[in-house]
Amino acid sequence: MAYVVTVNCLGTKDRSCVEVCPVDCFYNIKKKEYNDKYGREAKGDDVGMLMINPDECIHCGACETECPVEAIFEDSGVPENLKDFVAANAEETTSMSESDLDAARCTSK
Repeated sequence: MAYVVTVNCLGTKDRSCVEVCPVDCFYNIKKKEYNDKYGREAKGDDVGMLMINPDECIHCGACETECPVEAIFEDSGVPENLKDFVAANAEETTSMSESDLDAARCTSK
C-alpha cells in the first residue's frame, strides 16, 4: 500500500508533505496536461503536480495529515472520482529512468 497525491495538488504544490516524508518518495511531475485536464491554473511556470512513487512509499501516513489542501489519500481510500490518480502516480514515477527520477525528486534536504 502507498499514499497517492490527487487533483488538489494541481496549482498548489505546497510541499509541506515533502518536509515530513522520511524516504523522499515525492516527485515533481511537470506536465501541463494534468492542469488542462482538470481545469486547474498553474502558478507561473509551475505546471503539473507532485506524485508519490508507490515502490518507495513506506506507508507512514505523515504526508496525508500535513497536506494543507487535502490532496493525499491512502491508495485504498482514494475517493471514487479520483481513482485515476492511483494509476497516474504509479505510472509517472515508476516508468522514469534513474536520472529522470533524480532530476524530479523532491527532498526535504
